[in-house]
Amino acid sequence: MTAAVLTGLGSALPTRLVTNEELSTRLDTTDEWIRTRTGIGQRFWSDGESTGDLAVAAGERALAAARVSEADMVVLATTTPDHPCPATAPEVASRLGLGHAAAFDIGAVCSGFVYALAMASAGISAGLADRALVIGAETYSTILDPEDRTTSVIFGDGAGAVVLERGEKGAPGSFAGFDLGSDGANRDLIQVPGGGSRERTGADGMEGRYFTMRGKAVFKEAVTRMAGSASKLLDSVGWAKDSVDLLVGHQANTRILHALADHLSMPRERVVIDLDRVGNTSAASIPLALARAATENRLRPGDRVLLSAFGGGLTWGSTALVWPELSTGIH
Repeated sequence: MTAAVLTGLGSALPTRLVTNEELSTRLDTTDEWIRTRTGIGQRFWSDGESTGDLAVAAGERALAAARVSEADMVVLATTTPDHPCPATAPEVASRLGLGHAAAFDIGAVCSGFVYALAMASAGISAGLADRALVIGAETYSTILDPEDRTTSVIFGDGAGAVVLERGEKGAPGSFAGFDLGSDGANRDLIQVPGGGSRERTGADGMEGRYFTMRGKAVFKEAVTRMAGSASKLLDSVGWAKDSVDLLVGHQANTRILHALADHLSMPRERVVIDLDRVGNTSAASIPLALARAATENRLRPGDRVLLSAFGGGLTWGSTALVWPELSTGIH
């Protein structure tokens, strides 16, 4: 039976490193305050790089890691596209020399990468593509209110990408299944209110175009939704929770990740933490965390890996795979 198989992994980060100490010079915060509440020690912010630029860099590295130069589908998960119109993915595909590959953006916020994996996997299974490049890329620094310490200290920019190729179901690197969900009734918990057709924003300023988040409510929803999705996914693919070797959750907050592990009765040591280095990179967080785990040799061929994410919309999703022999193109 046909399935999408992961064959390459790459990542990219902007050039500008922003430490907690730097933020504390202009915001009412400290390194201790940020680390205690989030686990974040630093992040990278764009110094002129666009989301598309980072996506191209990560995509190049993923293709090189897979030892291929072609793909017939590009799926880009992002909340911060280069332009409101058109989508960023077609330009990324063009810059990567992928000809007339099908290319489109996915706007599921922090769950975007899992959604993108599901769409690309479905495309391969349906015969629409033999090889897909899936990218999560963000430049959240472009939508943050620089005076808001509740969001400015959390988010970072970056990109991660994987190559999926047509293969056999059950082979190492194939996705065992997916679980996706949403709750639009709580859309106001995470949003950029202005700039769309419902609440247009004039050209004279950024009012309404800054990212907003209701942190306490988001914390509870994130743990509940990811734990529920991950449990449902594991049940559907027949994996016992204690058989999972590595849990790679959306990198929103260390306490959220630990609470997720606790809800799933998994040792916290099995959780990959990358937000200390890059902050919350939204749709890029899971592939960046995978890249770090691979670099640190925490991902070994044959490991059972669980991915779970939660984001604005509200949206959530989970998937699982047995980790393959893999080269990586890491920033």
